Amino acid sequence: MFNGHRLSVARDRRSLTKKKLAEAVGVKPRTITGYEAGEYFPEPFVLRQLSRVLDFPIEFFFGDEVERPTVETASFRSLARMTARQRDAALSAGGIAYLVSDWVDNILNLPECSVPEIETSDPILAARLCRIELGLGLKPIANMTGLLEKIGVRVFSLTENCLEVDAFSIWRNSTPFVFLNTRKSSERSRFDAAHEFGHLVLHKDQKPSGKEAEKEANQFASEFLMPTEAFRDVSTSVSVDDIMRIKRKWRVSFAAIVYKLHISGRMGRWTYENYMKDISIRGWRKREPRPIDREKSILWAKVLAALK
Repeated sequence: MFNGHRLSVARDRRSLTKKKLAEAVGVKPRTITGYEAGEYFPEPFVLRQLSRVLDFPIEFFFGDEVERPTVETASFRSLARMTARQRDAALSAGGIAYLVSDWVDNILNLPECSVPEIETSDPILAARLCRIELGLGLKPIANMTGLLEKIGVRVFSLTENCLEVDAFSIWRNSTPFVFLNTRKSSERSRFDAAHEFGHLVLHKDQKPSGKEAEKEANQFASEFLMPTEAFRDVSTSVSVDDIMRIKRKWRVSFAAIVYKLHISGRMGRWTYENYMKDISIRGWRKREPRPIDREKSILWAKVLAALK
């Protein structure tokens, strides 16, 4: 039987209003409302049009209802910066990710969740304890995405109509999910992944929202990717080339390195502020200098190879 809820998910996924979808299909907006409410079902011709416009197979509309993440449980960075349509597109992408994850889980044995359970609310201490539990020591993390996958986090990319959504994470029962915007720089995506990991560790039993929660996740990410102890021997008079070498080693943004050197006492306030101004002038906030290669999923490469 045609499922109107799935039509709603597909429409949100494509970031279309009922009016826009109705115009594209050739029906009235009230008709789309009726389809989604289950008041009546589309004729075969209209169903084919819906499938074409939304770019979903016809079979998709005949499944069970799709479980979607909710605004109340997802760790959205800033709801004020995104429209309701962008938010709903991201949540619908999350719901489809749930479908894919469940389907793969029924076929293959994916890594079980082993996200560290840390009994502290101090984000920096939590990051250090996570590094110890995961056996990372003071080494750089070569692949942040691969690390999350290894400990049972389901990592998915966000979609082209979710550009205002940096990333978000959520606990779905006992399985953690992280959604990353791959249109950001590789360095930014790595930091976003560590940021969302911080939410999973620090805010598992609470709604991860608000400036304080975001600040905590940022502190966690900075310490997790760049342990302060590893920066003790860095000279207090670093050059741009020095920072570039540090950046290449730790695989984070130029600005993140400068900030880390400042808060760890290796760079004075005057030097820090001048570096940050220079970063803005050079356009390095939007275009990372000497960018690193984008991380690739280790898990999905194995999944696709096994399914092939």
